[in-house]
Parts: sequence; structure tokens; C-alpha cells
Amino acid sequence: MNTRTPRLEIYPDRIRDNARSIIKLCKSHGAQVAVVTKVASAHAAVTNAVLEAGPDMLADSRIMNLRYLGDSGVSVPRLLLRLPTPSEAHDVVLSSELSLNSSAQTMKKLSDAAVALGRTHTVIVMVDVGDLREGVWPEKAPELVAQAARLPGIEVAGIGCNLACYGGVIPSEQNMATLIAVRDACRKKSGLSLNLISGGNSSSLPLLASGKMPKEINHFRLGESILLGRNVIDRSPWPGTRQDTFRLVAEVIEVEHKPSVPIGETGQDAFGGTPQYVDRGIRKRAICNIGRQDVVVDGIEPEDAGIIVLGGSSDHLILDVEEAATDVRVGDQIAFYPGYGALLALSTSPYVAKVVVKA
Repeated sequence: MNTRTPRLEIYPDRIRDNARSIIKLCKSHGAQVAVVTKVASAHAAVTNAVLEAGPDMLADSRIMNLRYLGDSGVSVPRLLLRLPTPSEAHDVVLSSELSLNSSAQTMKKLSDAAVALGRTHTVIVMVDVGDLREGVWPEKAPELVAQAARLPGIEVAGIGCNLACYGGVIPSEQNMATLIAVRDACRKKSGLSLNLISGGNSSSLPLLASGKMPKEINHFRLGESILLGRNVIDRSPWPGTRQDTFRLVAEVIEVEHKPSVPIGETGQDAFGGTPQYVDRGIRKRAICNIGRQDVVVDGIEPEDAGIIVLGGSSDHLILDVEEAATDVRVGDQIAFYPGYGALLALSTSPYVAKVVVKA
């Protein structure tokens, strides 16, 4: 195995098994699944693993990743998650078959691009049912759908919503019922069938598993639940999945016994924060070769439960290793399990090696 550090180890067989488990749950509801690849930057090993599980489409928020998926021969449709900008309409139509939209202006640009390219681009109109991120307010949706229906080169597949990302609003029978009612109003206004209702992201799974998800909700955009095996409502392990799908490994570059609290007058740190310290006395501390430029230091969990993540600067991760299971020395490699934000940063960073592990 490549022993370069820092490195992100990817375990595709575990990811594939997670995908199979969750896609099976969604299929039992009669729903389509768009597996979201963005947290892994559409890495080929991750993409191939989830494709083995039979998703209906792949989704990403970056056009560059969607283009890469197309160039690599992916045969399932590609969905752009982030609302397109009008200026990138041509690239959107070239690199994805579907996109989420909430702007008549942008959809007009997509229409122009689709006509120029001789293609049909499918849109899902987003409705805000309370999370206050993207989406038009429910009463505006029928007119927006009707406008989109008149655009050449544009097919309106249905409507969707996003939850538990910005506002933390949990999917419920009530907000799903609102989405269905909006779909019905859009049908009446536009004359379209609008058979697809995209009920959200991984936060929808608890409602689905409870049996309370309305049957009309027939499309889900799932990333963290599959790639990290987590219930995103509380980050608890999702039943039937593994959480050891990715592993960060960093190398120890210093080991010293030092006080737990800085000595001298303190101000802001390099990122403008004012850290708080717990006085544990003199402790054995280690520094690893990764920092906040490459990872969310608060979002990693040491594999060794005796190690405490104290914090980090741009390039250094600072650990309390006083109670580590083994005697930590310079040159040792320490492993961590990344959470969603940490994995997103690790996947994106060009300074972190990506290593595929078959296990």
C-alpha cells in the first residue's frame, strides 16, 4: 500500500455494500436513487463502487465532477445538485442530463443552450418547504413550472425540496404533504404529469424506514448515508451499513511533553478564533502533518480512543496522546475516521494522497 502521508484511504467494497443496503430500502418504497458523489469528489473507486449497487443516477454539485463522470463512461444519468448559474448554462447541458432549478431566468438560459446543442435538458423545480435554502416559496411554484413547461429544449420531470442542510429542518409527514400538494397545484397549472417528486437527501431515510414516507415521494438524493453509513439527523450509524469506509492517516512529526494551556497573554489564533483550553496539566502531545487547509480538524475521530484531538493550525494537527494505546513516537502513523465535512475537505485537497484499499 502507498504509505505517503497524509493520505485518505478509500474502501470501495464497504461503500458498495452500504449502497446496496440503502438502495434496496428505497426500491422497496418504489423510489429512484441518485447517489451523491460530491463528498468524495467523484473519485473513480467510489463511483464504480456505487454503480455496482445499481443507482438510477449519479449526482454532484460540481460541473467538473459531472464532466469527469461522463468522460469516464458512466451510463446512468447525471444530476447537477447545486442550482446552476446562468453563465454556466452551456456547460450544465453538456455535462448533465438533469439539474435542480428555482429560477426562470436560469431555465431560459438552459433552454437556449439545449436548443443550440440539439439536446433536451431535464429540470426538477425546487420548492422551499421550510429549510430556507434553495427553492421557490410554495405559492410561486405553479407559475414557475408553467413558465418552464413552455421552454423549448426543457423537460420538467417534477419538483423537489431540500431539508436538513441549512435550517436543519427534518423531513416529516407534514412537509412531505406540502410538497405533494404543491405538485398537484403545479400539475393543474401546467398540464404536466410531474411524476417525479424528489423528497430530499439522506435526512429523508428515517421517515422512509419508519413506513411513514408518502408513496408519492419517489426520488431521493443520497450521499452521506451511503458513503459514511450515517443517519444524518444525529450522525448515528445507519442500520445495515459500515462507517469505516474512509480513513485518514497522518504522520507524527513531533512528540513533546507540554502544558495544556498556552503560557502568556493570548489573542486570536491564525483563523481569527479565540480558542478555549482545558487545563489537564503537563501532557504528552503529538503534532501530525495535516491541518485546517486540508481537513476540518473538529470533524475527525481518532481510531485510538485514547487520543484527543486538541486542534490545529493551517498545516499542523495537535493531539493529546498521553493516554494513547501505544507509545506514540515521531514517524508513527495515526488513523482517524472523518465525518462529512472532514471528508469533503480531504477529498478536495490536492495535498492529501488518495489510496484505494481492497478490504
